[in-house]
Amino acid sequence: MLPSRMFFDDLLSDMSMESKMKCDIYEKDGKYFIEMDVPGYSKEDIKIECDKGNITIKAEISKNEEDNKKYLHRERKVYGKMERTFHLEDMDEDAIGAEFKDGILKLEIPKKAEEETKKYIEIK
Repeated sequence: MLPSRMFFDDLLSDMSMESKMKCDIYEKDGKYFIEMDVPGYSKEDIKIECDKGNITIKAEISKNEEDNKKYLHRERKVYGKMERTFHLEDMDEDAIGAEFKDGILKLEIPKKAEEETKKYIEIK
């Protein structure tokens, strides 16, 4: 029997875990939005953490034993842990909203209200 590498393109094996969690980040109406593809995971497998301007999205699934299949090549089933972290300095960590539907995680992250820190000095 010939090895599976002879039949399948090995180019896909070079993909990193980060590239499997593709995302778009944009700003609109005083809020940040993150839309991230998390294929093969359920909402119970996903955890979102916020700490000092960093938002970390983790997806973890444990391997389930299946019937005695002998795979020659496998790309569709996801096992293990994927993680991405983003830094958004002025986010309001207490008001973040999250929704997960059809393999897409959507976060709505309000910005903190800007505090007036400028002081004007009167010239005499």
